[in-house]
Amino acid sequence: MAPWTPADIPDLTGTTAIVTGANSGIGLPTARELARHGARVIVAARSADKGEAAVAEIRRAVPGADVAYGALDLADQSSIRRFADTVDKVDLLINNAGIGLIPRQLTKEGWELQFGTNHLGHFALTGLLLPRLLAAPHARVVTVSSDAHSMGRLDFDDLALERGYGRMSAYGRSKLANLLFTLELQRRASSAGAGLISVATHPGATATRFVKLGPLQPLLRLFLQSADAGAAPSLYAATSPDITGGEFVGPRLKLLTPSETARSEEVARRLWEVSAQLTGVRFEEIAHR
Repeated sequence: MAPWTPADIPDLTGTTAIVTGANSGIGLPTARELARHGARVIVAARSADKGEAAVAEIRRAVPGADVAYGALDLADQSSIRRFADTVDKVDLLINNAGIGLIPRQLTKEGWELQFGTNHLGHFALTGLLLPRLLAAPHARVVTVSSDAHSMGRLDFDDLALERGYGRMSAYGRSKLANLLFTLELQRRASSAGAGLISVATHPGATATRFVKLGPLQPLLRLFLQSADAGAAPSLYAATSPDITGGEFVGPRLKLLTPSETARSEEVARRLWEVSAQLTGVRFEEIAHR
């Protein structure tokens, strides 16, 4: 059997896809390939200049593509709400944007920036778009995590990481939260009888702007996969009929096993409730299970 490639993506005419962080990295080829197969694509990004440049690049690669820019800053809850208010329809939500390996900073609301952007931002966005997702017949939410989730630890008494901050450990914590959210979203959707599918992905080591390699960058990038290859797990998770929900798709489309903590329903429920309290987004339609 031939390996899956983006050429296997089915006709997506009539569907609307939102890709966060689609102005660069693996988000750009993700948005491009969805548009190539007929989806209406919203490039959700913080920078208008970079977002519009990505839209123009996609249109050059896919003449006639139905693609537009949407202003979205995942580190600002008011920006997330403004963006969500502009969305009338969504079938595919690709929670792709992410930051990592940065000095300790805070979001507008005072949350640690990696956790606030990578997890709380996407948690709020997904919840605000939930009514539109549930109205779609075959909706999917794909959240980009990482194998770095296995080094993540959640201290619910110090979510701001005031008592200790490490760039990599904070990143791992945010990616653990992404996986906990993905699996809990699937459990709640299934319990509510909703057709929504929630999937996580790990793109693998990819040569993007996200990866800062210092003076050895030109040499080390030779050993990293392209952004197109890094986008494959997200595209497969978003469109393959073999996906049923709750999977963790990795490089070469292998199904990965999340860490024991990521699989903990108790930790997931607690994170969900804390996230709902912090953001004010309650997922009322699937609130209980």
